Amino acid sequence: MVVTVNIPDELAVQAKARGLSLEAYVQEILAQQLARPVETQQLRTSEEIRTWLDSLAQFSDKIPPLPETISREWIYQDHD
Repeated sequence: MVVTVNIPDELAVQAKARGLSLEAYVQEILAQQLARPVETQQLRTSEEIRTWLDSLAQFSDKIPPLPETISREWIYQDHD
């Protein structure tokens, strides 16, 4: 695979400081990112999911029912 990008000067400086070519340094960074487990994705417990769903449905009893046919007049009934 060939990827063309604009490399910031700072990245080139970091590669040089490590004694690596820019290409090798970028490959190393990508390999580290791919090997790292996804830390931001946490599994939720059944209780947490139920609490979240309940919060979504909190005011659902206040939602008016839809008419059998949706007309332009019904959509704009509250507009002047």
